Amino acid sequence: MNFFGNLVWLIFGGLFAAIGYFVGGVVLCVTIIGAPWGLQCFKMAGLVLMPFGRKVVSDSSNAGCLSVFCNLVWIICGGWYTALVHIVMGFLLTITIIGIPWAKQHFKLIEISMMPFGKRVE
Repeated sequence: MNFFGNLVWLIFGGLFAAIGYFVGGVVLCVTIIGAPWGLQCFKMAGLVLMPFGRKVVSDSSNAGCLSVFCNLVWIICGGWYTALVHIVMGFLLTITIIGIPWAKQHFKLIEISMMPFGKRVE
């Protein structure tokens, strides 16, 4: 089931979303100051590429004041918008009964797209 879900996800926009996160990560890593945020973009690109069968967990070893600061910068610079897009897409897919498994993936992506620092993907 995970293979089928990931395949449909890739065909209907997951590949483009992953490419977007990857390009954003490259652009941020080119600017040395943006490297921490670029690495988070790469983490999200991997999750958006194949979300079925994976989960986001809080990593308490990376938590701290620097993580909070980086998450605040992330939210201000577009994390709220990305989370809002996942919320809207999740609700739209929930309306169509057949889209509920893909809606669950969008709802899973809200947490990491809003505050990626201090989270890891398993």
